Amino acid sequence: MTFPLVTVCLVSWNSDKKLNVTLEALAQQCYPAIEFILVDNTSEDNSVALVRMQIPAAQIILNLENRGFCGGHNQGIAASKGKYYLPLNPDVVMRADYIAVLVEALEEHPECGSAAGKLLLEPGVIDSTGLFINRRRQQYLRGHGEMDRGQFDIPGEVFGVDGAAPLYRRVMLDDIKIKNQYFDEKFFAHKEDVDLAWRARLLGWGCWYCPDAVAFHERNFKPGRRKVISSGIKVHAVKNRYLLLMKNELPSGWRRDGFQITWYDLKIFAYLCLHERSSLKAFEIVWQNRSSVLAWRQEILRRMRINPTEILFWFR
Repeated sequence: MTFPLVTVCLVSWNSDKKLNVTLEALAQQCYPAIEFILVDNTSEDNSVALVRMQIPAAQIILNLENRGFCGGHNQGIAASKGKYYLPLNPDVVMRADYIAVLVEALEEHPECGSAAGKLLLEPGVIDSTGLFINRRRQQYLRGHGEMDRGQFDIPGEVFGVDGAAPLYRRVMLDDIKIKNQYFDEKFFAHKEDVDLAWRARLLGWGCWYCPDAVAFHERNFKPGRRKVISSGIKVHAVKNRYLLLMKNELPSGWRRDGFQITWYDLKIFAYLCLHERSSLKAFEIVWQNRSSVLAWRQEILRRMRINPTEILFWFR
């Protein structure tokens, strides 16, 4: 029996606090064909030393500047040899069969370019069972914060995968890259997984949810806890919402949901004016990047393989 190679890549930035447990769980995976890549964004802690000690065969890429989640994983994908690519957050602890279950799912579903497992915040409490978008174009993690009573134990298609520990088909990543980027580096970090999932959908790729693939994810940035997020991440979060809409929203979406989208954005703008004026700079960044963003949009529309109304099924 042959096992397709899986590349696991971790992008670190002063991540050694929880990295030891993450690496131990990776070493205990029952899947036999794994290569590991570390991309380090100028860490000043023991992240690199921990990887060298625990995974001597790791390929290590040391950056001279912080290229963020997006730039780091673009480097990782370019350096990878695997049929599948798993970007692993340094705070995710996978059960021993996590990778094996996701690989099996994608082998059985060639129409799907990615697979999502069941992520738990702690035993019995759900973090994510798939990534979705509502009619306001606000992303959400299905089941987040709910007690796990088996309500999401049926495998099936979901809109997309959360970026903490997804499995991507390399052929899909190569198919949807634009300007030699898999993750759009203008995002830097935050919502980049939503952007990739939306683009993959428009280009005809599905996503499969596997409830038997279980991992634990403490999640530093939890939905609804904006006040504890750094000001820099807040700016990225606002900026990236509008990058998402400018790049991926279709006229059919505006016709159906334009009022809900606009009303939600008016509330966002009012909140920023009243409580978070430092994040208003996000709009300036979006404007400065408008030409590049619209070029991405034109390329996505040129390569789109679905009927424009099909995507509306997922926005609910």
